[in-house]
Amino acid sequence: MSGPLDGLLVVDLTRALAGPQAAMMLGDLGARVIKVESPAGDDTRSWGPPFVRIGDNAPESTYFLSCNRNKESIALDLKRDEDAQVLARLIERADVLLENFKPGALRRLGFGNARLMELNPRLVTLSISGFGHDGPESHRAGYDQIAQGEAGLMSLTGPDPTDPQRVGVPIGDLLAGINGAFGVLAALRERDRTGLGQVVRTSLLSAVVAAHAFQGTRWTVAGEVGRAQGNQHPTIAPYGLFRCSGGSVQIACGNDAMWHRLCAAFDLADDDPRFATNADRTANRAELTEILELVFAGYEPEALLRRLAEIGIPAGRVRTLDEVYEWEQTRSQQLLVDVEHQSLGKITLPGSALRTFSVDSTGAETETTRVDHVAPPVLGAHADAIRDWLSETPARS
Repeated sequence: MSGPLDGLLVVDLTRALAGPQAAMMLGDLGARVIKVESPAGDDTRSWGPPFVRIGDNAPESTYFLSCNRNKESIALDLKRDEDAQVLARLIERADVLLENFKPGALRRLGFGNARLMELNPRLVTLSISGFGHDGPESHRAGYDQIAQGEAGLMSLTGPDPTDPQRVGVPIGDLLAGINGAFGVLAALRERDRTGLGQVVRTSLLSAVVAAHAFQGTRWTVAGEVGRAQGNQHPTIAPYGLFRCSGGSVQIACGNDAMWHRLCAAFDLADDDPRFATNADRTANRAELTEILELVFAGYEPEALLRRLAEIGIPAGRVRTLDEVYEWEQTRSQQLLVDVEHQSLGKITLPGSALRTFSVDSTGAETETTRVDHVAPPVLGAHADAIRDWLSETPARS
C-alpha cells in the first residue's frame, strides 16, 4: 500500500521546515521524493540539542528527523557544472520541484522558470518564501518566529497583550508546508487537463494570515483588533481552561443548550441575566469564570471530566507530549510510525495526519494508507543509486 501518489517523482531542493514538510506530506502519500542537499546538508541536521547518537555513528538531529521521512538524499553543489547537470537530469524526469530559496536565487543558479519549462514543460514547481515573492519586503529571509510576529499571531497568543508569545511549534512553517502540498495537488490536477505544469507560490506570511480565521474578520469586518487573553476564547463563553481541585480541565460550551445543561448539572442559576446569551457570557467572562471555578473546586480533574461527559459538554485535559504519544487514541489513529534508520536503528516518528480508504459497493472500507514508511536519510545516502537510476531512465518526452 504505497499511497495515491505512487508513481510521482518529487525533487526536493528545500531545507529547514516549510519545504521539507510539504515534501514529506507528498512522500507520505506515496510519491518518490529525492531530497537534494548541499554538501553541508540541510540546515536542520545541525539544529539541536537534542541529538541522538548510536556507537561511532554521526549524531542525528531530532529536528531533521521530524520532517524528512520517506525521502532519498543526494548531495549536490549546484555551483559546480557537473552537479548542476545532475539536477537538470532529475528535473527532466520529475513531476514536482520544491524550492524555498530567497526569491530569484534559483534563477541565479541557472534554474529560472524559463529553464525549468525548457527542461520539463509538465513540471509543477512549488516555491515557498518568507514574505512572498513580490512586494516591498519580498527580499526578507523567512524564519518561523519572525513570521509569527510580523503576521500578527504572537499578538493573539499569550496571557495578555503585554506578553506576546509564539506558538510552541513552528506553526508558520508547518502551515506553509501544508498549503504548499495542497497547491501542488491542485496544480497536478490542472496538469491532467492541460498537459502543462504550473508554478505554485506560498509564504510563511501568507500561511499565517490565511489562518487568522475569525480573528481576521473580527478586524476586517467589525473593526475590532484581537488581543491575547490567555486560555479563554474571545468570542465564546464558557470556553477555555478552568481550574479545579488539584488541576484544571478545558470545556467548550458552544451553544445555549450546552450552557443550560451545565447549569442544571452543577446547580447554577440559568436565569442570571449576566449569562443569558453567549454575548452576555462573553461580556461577563471574568465573573463567569470565577463562579465556575468555585463550583469546580469540589472536583478532581478526572471526576469533573466524567461528570461533563455524562451531560454532553465537550471537555478535555491538557496532556504533556509523553502522555499524548502513550495515549491509546493517538496510537489507534496511526500517529506513530516505526522505521529503521541507517545509523540509529529502529526509531519511532510522529505519523501523517491523513488516512485513506477504498470503499466497495456495500460501503465496506479497506484502508489504503501508506504503511511502508522509510526513515529520514543520512546525508547523501542514495547518491549512487540515484545516479545509476538517472543513467538508466530516459527523460520525460
